[in-house]
Order: sequence, then structure tokens, then C-alpha cells
Amino acid sequence: MSFPGNFAAYLTRKAEQLEMEAVVQRKADRLQAQEEIWIRKGVEARRTRSQSRIERLDVLRKERAARRERLGQVQFNIDSGERSGKLVAELEHVSKSYGGKNLIRDFSSRIMRGDRIGLLGPNGAGKTTLLKLILGDLQPDTGAVRQGTKLQIAYFDQFREQLDEDAAVIDVVSQGHEFIEIGSSRKHVISYLEDFLFAPERARSPVRSLSGGERNRLLLARLFTRPANVLVLDEPTNDLDIDTLDLLEQLLADYPGTVFLVSHDRAFLDNVVTQVIAFEGDGRLQEYVGGYADWLAAKARAGVEPAAGKPAGDKVASAEAPAGSKARSVKLSYNESRELAALPQQIEQLEAESTALNAELLDPELFRAQPARARDVQQRLELIEESLLEMLGRWEELENKQKGTLAK
Repeated sequence: MSFPGNFAAYLTRKAEQLEMEAVVQRKADRLQAQEEIWIRKGVEARRTRSQSRIERLDVLRKERAARRERLGQVQFNIDSGERSGKLVAELEHVSKSYGGKNLIRDFSSRIMRGDRIGLLGPNGAGKTTLLKLILGDLQPDTGAVRQGTKLQIAYFDQFREQLDEDAAVIDVVSQGHEFIEIGSSRKHVISYLEDFLFAPERARSPVRSLSGGERNRLLLARLFTRPANVLVLDEPTNDLDIDTLDLLEQLLADYPGTVFLVSHDRAFLDNVVTQVIAFEGDGRLQEYVGGYADWLAAKARAGVEPAAGKPAGDKVASAEAPAGSKARSVKLSYNESRELAALPQQIEQLEAESTALNAELLDPELFRAQPARARDVQQRLELIEESLLEMLGRWEELENKQKGTLAK
């Protein structure tokens, strides 16, 4: 595909095309999620169209797998800085309290170069305090902490306090330079930001205009430009889309330094860390080999109820109906019966329109020759997706009501 104009114009148009394609991919991911829900439910009234939808889901799965494979082939350079000493930190009988609360009590540990450590514990348990103790930013009440030599530390902050709201995106990463030096390689700052899904025009926007996900990507972009042999990642997965999360996992997999990770994302912890430090209540800390799943298995073997970092989402599983609740039969009203009868055709019409619009977006010439039309199509698809999700939810609600599955 050719782009008219000079190299700067090429970069701009290419970025616009990639951004539009990224939007299409995100839509496909959402559609796949919707279809995965549908196929698990197997609603009886949809059997007439089930085979075509199953085939579509299979295509979406294959497309997603292909994109993940392409992403895995991208090569990123990380500036891991000067090699640190073999010992990163040693803690001996360390204790720390705040306001009469014991956050850390008599904890000892040796952290070596190349360790990938996950910190597990509920909010307020003391994970950030432990990190500050390990890195020398805070002194213990009792005990001793010794840092290793030649440590170069880079932080990814949970609260995003490191960003200047008035600075432009490009300046946050480049600090006024046109090129970025990453280890032994050199890259133009615009091209570098493209790797983190920033279009050239977005690169000059102020930080205050960024969404939560964009702020995270900006912090990641800046993080990996700085020489560092120790990375501190505090809730890095918040607001990250799936592909950016895959990218971060790949970056960390290739990183030769030491990693400290605070996260409630179980899968991310399992994919990144090699050991965990768990806050187990009343200032007690315990080390485990492996990731979150390994910690959970160790607690199960010991017959202990896990306390560290139990995600709030777990509460949903135990939020059952009160004892003695009874199912009651509920009949649909006349209007609800008509609504239920009309929903299949309405959904089919929207799906047909969605299919046609998605087919239109598959034409690569659309993005180059008619960018305004491409944007209009994407906006219409967003509206269709929202309507489909609402209709599918309403369909299930009415069918459940018709079957008398409401609880009293």
C-alpha cells in the first residue's frame, strides 16, 4: 500500500490506519466475548441460527489467535541498564507499624538479581511499605535492610502521580529529544510511541486529556526508555486492553533485571513472577515459590483459608440467595410477550447490518481512500454492538421470567 507525501505524512497516515485497525480488532474482541457467552448459554430459542453463530465464533477465535501470534513476533528493546550486584536486598527481622497497626512483623528475606517477585495482600496490608523498605526509601522500626550495589530503579506507579498533567505525551517520553536511545538502539520518538498505540497527532496531546488506559500506556512507554535493572510495577494492568497486556507480559519476559509486581490480576501474576511474598494477616509475611496459583495450592495443602489479596470478585461466588428462598412462577405481560416475540428478528436485522459493515471494513482501501467513511462505519458498529448487548440481555431476562426462574 502506498501513501502520498513525505515521510512525516507517511507516518501520520500509517498511524491513522493502524489506529483504525486497532479499533476494529478491539470490536472483534468484544464481539467474541459476547458470542462466547451466547454459546455457553445455549438458549433454546436461538437454535435456528446456532450453527452460523458457532461458525462465526470459530472464525473470531482463529483471528484472535493469529493476532496474538503476530504480537508475539514483535521485537522490543529494553534498556536494562548496568548489571546490578548479585544481591538486590537483604532484610533481617524487619518490622514496621503505622498508627499502632503492625504492617510487617519480624520479616527476613534475601532478594537476588533476576528474581521476579509478586506481592500478594489486600489493599492497605502494607505492600507499598514493604517495597519502600526493600528499596531503601523507608527505614524499619526494628531490624535491618541492606541494599545491593549498582541498583537502577524504575517505578510504574499505581496512582499515576508521576505524570505532569500539562506536559505533552511526546515530551513525557522523549524529554525534548527527537530520538530515543534504548540500550544500544536508536528510535524516533513518534515510531516508538506507535508501539504503544499512540497516533502521531495524539502524541502531542496534553497528559490531562488522556484516558486511564492511555495513561498506563504512556507510563509503560516511559518506563522502558530508562536504564533500570530493577522494575517496580504497582497495579500495572489497571485499564490495559488485552493486546497491551500481552505486550507488557512479553516485555517483562524479555527483561533480564529484577521485577517487583503488585497486582490483583491472578493470570498476570502467574505469567510473570517466579515467587510471591504474601501478607497473611497481623503483619505476618510468608514467601512461596511460583505464582498466585502456586500460593493458592500451598495454602490449600496446608488447610488454611487464603487471606492475601483475595479479589473482591470472589465475593460474587458466595453471594447466593438467602436460605429458604423459593422460585416463583412469573407470567409475562401481554407487552412483554410481544417484545420477546419481536426480539429475534430485531437482533437478526442488526446482526445482518453488522456483518455488512464489518465486511466493508475488511477492505484495506477504505482506510486509505475514505477515512471519513471508515470512521462513520466504526461509529455505527459501536451503536449496533451496544444495542445487541442490550437486546441479548433483555432476551435472556424475559426468557428467564417466562420459565419462572426469578427468586423471591
